[in-house]
Amino acid sequence: MIRRYALAGAVLVAATLGIGLRGWGAPGPAIDAADRQLVARGLPLYREHCASCHGADLQGEPDWRTRKANGRLPAPPHDASGHTWHHSDAQLIEMTRKGPGEIVPGYQSDMPGFATVLNDSEIIAILAYVKSTWSIAIRAKQDVRNEKQ
Repeated sequence: MIRRYALAGAVLVAATLGIGLRGWGAPGPAIDAADRQLVARGLPLYREHCASCHGADLQGEPDWRTRKANGRLPAPPHDASGHTWHHSDAQLIEMTRKGPGEIVPGYQSDMPGFATVLNDSEIIAILAYVKSTWSIAIRAKQDVRNEKQ
């Protein structure tokens, strides 16, 4: 029963963030997934800092919607099957900088903030790489999130 409520709470948090909270993730630079140099710079950075959890092919951890024994959710996929594209560019940058636990009070995550490891241009390059793997349709949906920001 407790597990069901915990999962429902996590889904609610993800859904809330997915529709975009106004004021969360101040408007910032757009992440240009069509910039080949930026994407090429992001790929090795993704492999070094993100792939160990989110997968070499952006597939995330298995059963990423089911909590681990420690109560935390596994790393989600960054491909179209996940929810990364439900967030604006500004939210993705802030999530990477701070980690989910700093953005959602009381939420525990295995993902740390990367502000002390990666600078903003490196974070943007990684996210450009991730976005470059999405279809045009998914990118268009994510662009709507950016417009609402």
